[in-house]
Amino acid sequence: QVQLVESGGGLVQAGGSLRLSCAASGLTFTSYAMGWFRQAPGKEREIVAGISRGLNTYYADSVKGRLTISRDNAKNTVYLQMNSLKPEDTAVYYCAAARTSAATMFIVRTNANAYDYWGQGTQVTVSS
Repeated sequence: QVQLVESGGGLVQAGGSLRLSCAASGLTFTSYAMGWFRQAPGKEREIVAGISRGLNTYYADSVKGRLTISRDNAKNTVYLQMNSLKPEDTAVYYCAAARTSAATMFIVRTNANAYDYWGQGTQVTVSS
């Protein structure tokens, strides 16, 4: 049974930092591209950052320079370091895993439909 478990969310003041973690189990982690998505109230889910099997990364324009995605294959964990947080970053953040072949190991998946498994989400609230 595949499980993705996020942690690290919480309440932080504008300008502050948080580090989200997503621990994966029940899958061969190195065979998956990983992504972080977020959904704010009344808005659609959007990709925040993604990382391929080959460690290529993608960031949404709204978070470039402030958020960093990384993965530790030895720990089956993907991280999202969030700095200089803004109130508009407030959302539920979801971790997701997309099975990818060796031929596409450097491709970052940006479409939510490309992801096979999702975590339950963790709330991030940034106060002004």
